[in-house]
Amino acid sequence: MTSQPIDQLNRCEWARTPLSIAYHDAEWGRPVHDDHLLFEFIVLEGAQAGLSWETILKKRETYREAFAGFDPARVARFTPSRIGRLLQNPGIVRNRLKIESTVRNAKAFITVQREVGSFDAYVWGWVGGAPRVNRWRALEQVPARTPESDALSRDLLRRGFRFVGPTICYAFMQAVGMVSDHTIDCFRHPDVRPSEGG
Repeated sequence: MTSQPIDQLNRCEWARTPLSIAYHDAEWGRPVHDDHLLFEFIVLEGAQAGLSWETILKKRETYREAFAGFDPARVARFTPSRIGRLLQNPGIVRNRLKIESTVRNAKAFITVQREVGSFDAYVWGWVGGAPRVNRWRALEQVPARTPESDALSRDLLRRGFRFVGPTICYAFMQAVGMVSDHTIDCFRHPDVRPSEGG
């Protein structure tokens, strides 16, 4: 990382608010290999459908509290009455289909862990175990979906997951670093070295 003041760093165009800047700088595109965090991003990306990511970032801490720290084993045991209480929680997206899909996805997530050993091993297999580094010059070049996200979406749906369409899957892949879509002028682009500045 460079020693430039934070307001002088070049970033991806979408990182403009304090919350999105912090997320961009610390998390977005960094490879994630922790199953709890991978489950968290599946939940949050699904919740984001039709909304802005900024909205989800604002609700993230409440999501952590409401969904048992994103422990899939605990979420998988949520009862209809627990779901009913979640529908009254103003700190999360109160959409019944999204909340019920989170419980369903937790069960499917656990099945993948049992079959493959970890969700990490399963999901990273879709990119050969290493991040795909892109070299986009502008935000407009970044795709909303790719053949890999299409294939991942199909397989997750086959396994019983919901709210995992190709666009959601690609946003998930970006978030957990399976692909790096930082534009080449961004200080977080993998090709940027500390001596090169931002």
